[in-house]
Formats: sequence, C-alpha cells, structure tokens
Amino acid sequence: MLTFWIALALTAGAFMPVQSGVNSTLALHSSGAIWASLISFVVGTVALFIVVIAARQQWPEVSSLKEAPWWAWTGGLMGALFVATSAFLAPRLGAATMIALFAAGQLVMSLVLDHLGWATFPEHNINLWRILGVLMLFGGVLLIRFN
Repeated sequence: MLTFWIALALTAGAFMPVQSGVNSTLALHSSGAIWASLISFVVGTVALFIVVIAARQQWPEVSSLKEAPWWAWTGGLMGALFVATSAFLAPRLGAATMIALFAAGQLVMSLVLDHLGWATFPEHNINLWRILGVLMLFGGVLLIRFN
C-alpha cells in the first residue's frame, strides 16, 4: 500500500506545475490570475461535489464542524493563495524555478510543523540531517534558477 501512496504523492506533485500552467493560460483569457483562480476553484468545487454524491459520502455533522478550531477553516484561503500565486508566477519564473521555490518553502514549513507536531502531524524534531536536506534543496533552487 505504501507504494500506492508514494505514487499518488508523486502524481499529485506532478500536477502542480501543470495546474500552474493551465491556470496562467486561463488568466490570459479571463482578465487575470484572480479570475482564473476563482474559475479553477468553482470547477474544483463542482468536481468534488460530484465525487461526494457519487461516493455517497455522509454529510458532516454541524456540531462536529463547530468544534473545529478556527484555523482548521483556513485551508481554502491557503489554497486560493497558492493557485492565484502560481497562475501569476508561472509565466514570470518558469515551471522549474517556481516549483523549486514552492518545494523549498514547503520543506521549511514542513520541518517546523513536524518539530511542533502541529495540525495533526506526528512530532519529529529538527536535526542536522533535516537541516542539511533543506540546505541542499535551496542549493538545488539556485542551480535551477541560475544555470
């Protein structure tokens, strides 16, 4: 099963630059990155609604939703920021530089989240190997950008 999860993660990751290119193309035809992002979210919302209905997912209990911490509701804001930013940056930075910078930012935040054990992540302390991994990734960003 681990192989499936790894393949799923790689596939989802592979779609990130494709999504950025698709949304930046839509931005050219829809008065900018914000409109393209809104359209993208509407299409995604409709697709997820169809999946929920087709999978016969049970509706969440309102009482359970009320118990969620305030920050649990901010994922959509973060997604909107990512989609709009990627649609804007794709034609300015290129796919490789943009995704390398995204990956570097994701890895730094991932280290912090793991270290704190925040937002359902298991706790993993920051150590020398993890710091070296981040530094190597930043080195990769520099090689990609300035090569």
